[in-house]
Amino acid sequence: MNTEDIVIRLNELKLLSQELETPEAERTEMMETVTNYANQFIGNLDSTKAFNKEESYSLEITNEKRSLPALLDLYQKEVVEKGINASSGKHLGYIPGGGVFTSALGDFIAAVTNPFASVHYASPGAATIENEVVNWLKKVFSFPENAVGCLSSGGSISTLIAFTAARDHHKVKNELIPKNVVYLSEQVHHSTQKALRIIGLEDVVIRQVSMDAQHKMRTDVLKDLIQEDISAGLHPFMIVATAGTTDTGTIDPLDEIADIAENFKMWFHVDAAYGGFFIMTSKKDLFKGIEKANSLIVDPHKGLFLPYGIGAVLVKDSEAVLHSNYYTANYMQDISIDKMLKSPANLSPELTKHFRGLRMWLPLQFHGVEPIVACLEEKLLLVHYFRNKLVELGFQVGPEPDLSISYFWYPFEKDADEKNKLLMDEIHADGTVFLSSSIIGNRFVIRTAVLAFRTKQENIDEAVAMIEACLKKVI
Repeated sequence: MNTEDIVIRLNELKLLSQELETPEAERTEMMETVTNYANQFIGNLDSTKAFNKEESYSLEITNEKRSLPALLDLYQKEVVEKGINASSGKHLGYIPGGGVFTSALGDFIAAVTNPFASVHYASPGAATIENEVVNWLKKVFSFPENAVGCLSSGGSISTLIAFTAARDHHKVKNELIPKNVVYLSEQVHHSTQKALRIIGLEDVVIRQVSMDAQHKMRTDVLKDLIQEDISAGLHPFMIVATAGTTDTGTIDPLDEIADIAENFKMWFHVDAAYGGFFIMTSKKDLFKGIEKANSLIVDPHKGLFLPYGIGAVLVKDSEAVLHSNYYTANYMQDISIDKMLKSPANLSPELTKHFRGLRMWLPLQFHGVEPIVACLEEKLLLVHYFRNKLVELGFQVGPEPDLSISYFWYPFEKDADEKNKLLMDEIHADGTVFLSSSIIGNRFVIRTAVLAFRTKQENIDEAVAMIEACLKKVI
């Protein structure tokens, strides 16, 4: 193809490809359309249901061009109005966050400007924002300045990063794997076992440490198990504690566990994905010992009420993290070693990723910490208010919660589990407020997680009224 023909073809392609660059007038109109949609969505949250069991259809890609208003209408009907409304203050089932508006603005700005935040050389400002967010987290959890950390998509990837560092620090590989032991409780999040399997530690020995009546890991049993394993020629490797379990919101005795881990030269990991940010509240004393952890995970999309898709991990052994994740390539030769150490990509399996830091940095800078702490304190009170109201209706409730998760059941004289399942079905069919269920102590229970930043007393009152109406259909 000669140069003249290439130029002709390029001009033809330019006309079509230029459609991807939206003109300013059209951008302004689109922004107004999206702003109106967002305002309508937020404004209607109080009057819409939190759950709809219907399936979604008509979302296939057909290459048929549609207008933005038509697409938003489709999105509303097939996405927003189906399943769980995670932005609603009436989402009291799985641990919610809610998605503060300023965080959404951060995502929008990040997507428009599109900096490559993973590598300091590519965008020193974006990488610095991510690092400053990590520095703020280190202060919150009293981790040393020389600890390292990064932002991830959530608790699962954060756990993966932490466990890989633990594996490499203790050199758990090859024939040594079946001789190493990990200790955890029944209440540990399933991402723990998943991460072990993914990083090649599926064959480690896993010991489930029994819990007390408050669903906390028993440290006396933990010590006995470790001693027994040492006597059997095994190598106690890691203890996984939880600061806010998914089922019951319980905080394990972190300080005692930390001392045990130190005594036996083990890796101490704390899963604070749900509960971590309650350390900023009146519950701070329950987190004593978390600062002794070798690694810690926490989810800003939970306790900081950000949109889904941002977790964080802190690790004290920077060399282990770099050993697991640091790599270079010929096309990155322009990047100095000093700047490589400032790059989030060297602390994570991800190279290319969304600029997550802005969705956290912007709300913290705009709102400050005080409204966040007030929201967390509010949730602690609301769960007690909810429990009191349920007891007044004749329900039985689980132990006094450490944080904002609790569970309850109705004491039917016969077939209690089956009838509580029927009650759960009625609650889901109603959908005004979303709750979930679990099995705790071989009992079917209904679970409530109060964490959405929009959840207020009136939402709890609405939940109680719904539960009472559903109970009448089952009794």
